Amino acid sequence: MTERSDSGDTESGSYVEAGEFDRDTRYLTTRITADGRDGYPVESGRYRLVAARACPWANRALIVRRLLGLEDALSLGLCGPTHDRRSWTFDLDPGRVDPVLGIERLQEAYFARDPGYARGITVPAIVEVGSGRVVTNDFAQMTLDLSTEWTRFHRPGAPDLYPEALRAEIDEVADLVYRDVNNGVYRCGFAGSQDAYDAAFDSLFARLDWLEERLATRRYLVGDTITEADVRLFTTLARFDAVYHGHFKCNRGLLTSFPALWGYARDLFTTPGFGDTIDFVQIKQHYYLVHTDINPTRIVPKGPDLSGWLTPHGRDVLGGRPFGDGTPPPPPHATEQVPSAHTPLAA
Repeated sequence: MTERSDSGDTESGSYVEAGEFDRDTRYLTTRITADGRDGYPVESGRYRLVAARACPWANRALIVRRLLGLEDALSLGLCGPTHDRRSWTFDLDPGRVDPVLGIERLQEAYFARDPGYARGITVPAIVEVGSGRVVTNDFAQMTLDLSTEWTRFHRPGAPDLYPEALRAEIDEVADLVYRDVNNGVYRCGFAGSQDAYDAAFDSLFARLDWLEERLATRRYLVGDTITEADVRLFTTLARFDAVYHGHFKCNRGLLTSFPALWGYARDLFTTPGFGDTIDFVQIKQHYYLVHTDINPTRIVPKGPDLSGWLTPHGRDVLGGRPFGDGTPPPPPHATEQVPSAHTPLAA
């Protein structure tokens, strides 16, 4: 996702808003479904997921795609960790061009859909390869549809991340986590007044305290298996000490100061499909290089020490079955592996 306004300097834009940060949630809500009711049926090879490892919202789609085994049905284009105020760019590809879509900027796919598109050029986005048009950037619905509409292409042993019997509870927990934690860290970091920051800070840590209590006696957020709710919380927790604590002033305490949450985060990090999507180098580059109104020097910190992510978590004593009746995903495709220098998993 690109959290920007239309003001600010030409290259990076401005992020801090007067008063309270208000995220623009007007997404392209066209859905890709099994019955194709919006004109876009689920088909193998027809679409390309465009994401960025740095972005927590896109990271959700990367995890769900991995867990469900959709790599062969839904190809992946990865943008680099930084962007200017115009668009995410394909800095990591030869010639800085996506090899499948043939574009330099994700903006081109949005303009192919709507030449007058005036909102943020966000990731994740799913692009129809043949037309080059963005179909959807509705990140919340996107992962639910990967779970419920793309079942024909799920791998054998794929987990049920959105079990029907638990959907109401998953939605309730996910909504609270989104409001106070996923978006709450941005409401702290992009607050334009002391009152707005204080309110966001208090809501964030009140919810983290609530999560700490909830996870003290259960291994996962809802039920006894990994669900969509866990995916949504994890991507924020993975960035908390590396970025949000300092850069966004979410500094009542580090994630490591919450025993249950820290154990829970480490448990998921070492679960196939989660930690192997996390690129700590790109995460830090994104926040510290792009948000120049918060970090005008663009200095990227060397810390924190990441070795703690691999320390024993002890969460197994709480029971639970990570994949339910399913199985872990195989290792990521060679072309989609996070560089070993960017993750403690290869240490």
